[in-house]
Amino acid sequence: MIQEIQLRVNLIEERKEDILLYKSAVALGIEKNEISAVKVLRKSIDARKKEIFFNYKVAVYIKENPENSSYIFDYNDVSKTKEIHIIGFGPAGMFAALRCIELGFKPIVLERGKKVQERRRDIKAINQDHIVGENSNYCFGEGGAGTYSDGKLYTRSLKRGDVRRIFENLVFHGATEQILIDAHPHIGTNKLPKIVENIRETILNFGGEIHFDTRVTDFVIKNNEIKAIQLHNGNEMTVNAVILATGHSARDIYELLHKKEITLKAKSFAMGVRVEHPQEIIDQIQYHCKGERDELLPAAAYSLVHQINERGVYSFCMCPGGFIVPAATTEGEIVVNGMSPSKRNNKFANSGIVVEIDAERDLRKYEKFGALKGLEYQKDLEKIAFLAGGRTQTAPAQRLVDFVEGKLSTNLNDCSYQPGLKSAPLHSLLPKNIGSRLRKGFDTFGKKMHGYYTNEANIVGVESRTSSPVNIPRKEDLEHPQIKGLFPCGEGGGYAGGIVSAAMDGERCAEAAISKI
Repeated sequence: MIQEIQLRVNLIEERKEDILLYKSAVALGIEKNEISAVKVLRKSIDARKKEIFFNYKVAVYIKENPENSSYIFDYNDVSKTKEIHIIGFGPAGMFAALRCIELGFKPIVLERGKKVQERRRDIKAINQDHIVGENSNYCFGEGGAGTYSDGKLYTRSLKRGDVRRIFENLVFHGATEQILIDAHPHIGTNKLPKIVENIRETILNFGGEIHFDTRVTDFVIKNNEIKAIQLHNGNEMTVNAVILATGHSARDIYELLHKKEITLKAKSFAMGVRVEHPQEIIDQIQYHCKGERDELLPAAAYSLVHQINERGVYSFCMCPGGFIVPAATTEGEIVVNGMSPSKRNNKFANSGIVVEIDAERDLRKYEKFGALKGLEYQKDLEKIAFLAGGRTQTAPAQRLVDFVEGKLSTNLNDCSYQPGLKSAPLHSLLPKNIGSRLRKGFDTFGKKMHGYYTNEANIVGVESRTSSPVNIPRKEDLEHPQIKGLFPCGEGGGYAGGIVSAAMDGERCAEAAISKI
């Protein structure tokens, strides 16, 4: 017999051997020797009060042996089967390719960037030499923006696909089984590259193709149906169906579609800054402790949201024990993002703090750009940040309290951002609809988290790539309403907001494309 129960364990109990076995026996009113095994199904931390608890959901095996854990996916040779072309090899493109193989179709993946290991040199060039490679950077290349990220796997998109299936596929390709248990799972930027490599090998071993350093420059469309794709080297590929999984930073693709008068829509998104505190401050706030946190507790995270003048101001992509990175995709712009290693053991905690941008009400000055008005707005703010930082990848920054009080910081705190910081008046550089709301937001957040509002924190600009400012529409069958054979997918289409939701959308688009051909 198997019983699923909930258990609460405090920090003292957590240190005891077989505590879950003991508590399970007490909870079920049975002897310990009647229990064959206790399997953890879910684990979370409750730190709302001074005494901290771990909440467990466990399966208790009573006089019954647990099944062996095995994650098997039915991949077969597809080298001679019908082809599906996939543009982009981020989470959406990777999982679309894997799903094609499962369903007996050959994925042909076209990725503008390099293999994951080769990307390291270009990322080093951004951090150390301030050189931005337009096709190989933190956003473009094998695994997309997800590869060099925190690897957060939390999603609210539970109705869009099988979340558990995505997690198990990641475990199958090398992720730890812990992601199946944690309430807010993550993999870590140090472990993601190997998992991405393993996914690549699966696709190649079972007959798929992946073409790196291959940028799509045009679509051949006849009678409103996509017939071929043209590449940067002049080659042309005939296609049956195209899954467009290029991510939210492939601006040239949006511009190409707009130029060809293929239907696009402006959508709402969010922009703001990165805020970085010493991790110890966040730990002390969240865990109600003085000095260092208990060794059993992970680096503390937080989630904040508040409505200010009819717009949401909220934390985004919070990275405990992480670092801020330069996420620009071309010269002449500053974009910041955050990531963490698997142990989350860096001394800083950073998070995007962003403001909702309403495509209808906030971008009236950009109406001449039509569906691309949000994209142009992004560009302008990234250029302002570039100029304020000194025309390199050095980012403009300000101490938190100085920002709220409208003062230029005479000096800045130590920071994890490798290209460096330059003191700048972000309070006046940011548009009023963003800057004023951020200033009120930080003040409010300081009241919710006592100690958060401090000049020991830096804010760094700009956090501008939270999601796509453009939506590539699609019908209920996931095909573009105007162009047959084109399946907009993932974050670039406006249908996902992270690794898991993009992966699920990739699988759905693969199924939809296959059903059409």
